[in-house]
Amino acid sequence: MAVTAVSDVTPRPVPRLRRLEDERWLALTLLAPTAILLGLFIAYPFFEGVLLSLTNTRVGVQGGFVGLKNFDKIWSDSIFRTSVWNTFWYTGVTTVFKLALGLWLAMLLNRNFRGKAMVRAFILLPFIIPTVLSTFAWKWMFDPTFSVLNWTLFQLGIITQRINWLGDPDLAMTSIIIVNIWRGVPFFAISLLAGLQTISPELQEAAAIDGARPWQRFWHVTWPLLLPVTMVVVLFSVIQTFADFQLVYVMTGGGPANATHLFATYAYQIGIGTGLLSEGAAISLAMFPFLFLIVVVQLLYIRRVETR
Repeated sequence: MAVTAVSDVTPRPVPRLRRLEDERWLALTLLAPTAILLGLFIAYPFFEGVLLSLTNTRVGVQGGFVGLKNFDKIWSDSIFRTSVWNTFWYTGVTTVFKLALGLWLAMLLNRNFRGKAMVRAFILLPFIIPTVLSTFAWKWMFDPTFSVLNWTLFQLGIITQRINWLGDPDLAMTSIIIVNIWRGVPFFAISLLAGLQTISPELQEAAAIDGARPWQRFWHVTWPLLLPVTMVVVLFSVIQTFADFQLVYVMTGGGPANATHLFATYAYQIGIGTGLLSEGAAISLAMFPFLFLIVVVQLLYIRRVETR
């Protein structure tokens, strides 16, 4: 009886799959989906906004090319200048307070205590609750008639008449700053807590043995090691806060009397509210040079810190 020998045949790799063995092709393949998404939802709208800002387009009316007239017009607009100041003030104050409170909270959460996991989860609530929902709750708390804050201050004997928190320009700006700080502190706290947990406890113990006090251990051991993480967190926070829209739009809509407008809210009011799409696009793009400069400075500082 004849026995047929079966030879082992090694399948040849498909030419397309063989390309993935090259690191360059593999990198391009993995990056392609992200690059496509960024191109469709960031790069394309950005360039469309640039083209729109150079025309006099309105809602339902196809405009023509007008060059930089829209930018010249908004720079002479007093409300726009107020929006520029408000945006820098809003971003600067909230970032300082979020960093200080977030670092303090991270230091507390880094200690060992009973129920630590539950407390960490609870701390995240302001950050994970939808912005519009939490902002509506704060708007009710700042309401001059039904405000729980006014009721509490009245019961404590601090005030004798109602405070119109969102009706006064200075108090309205203070109110939205408070809400932004409340919402942003958990992001700082959890991010800095993750950075703290990468620092070896042995360094703290060695400093304590050498006689360093708690403040000295923090300033000379913890802070230098935590600084790179801190700068990255601050960078993300500045970008998000600088372009904030939902919180201000829900609470004040840019009022009273346009006193709390930021870049985003004023661009929305002009572009969508009045139908002047090209001017709204110009206002939106006006924040780009400022934000780009801030980001570049921070990235250079982060690079300098990491190379020390």
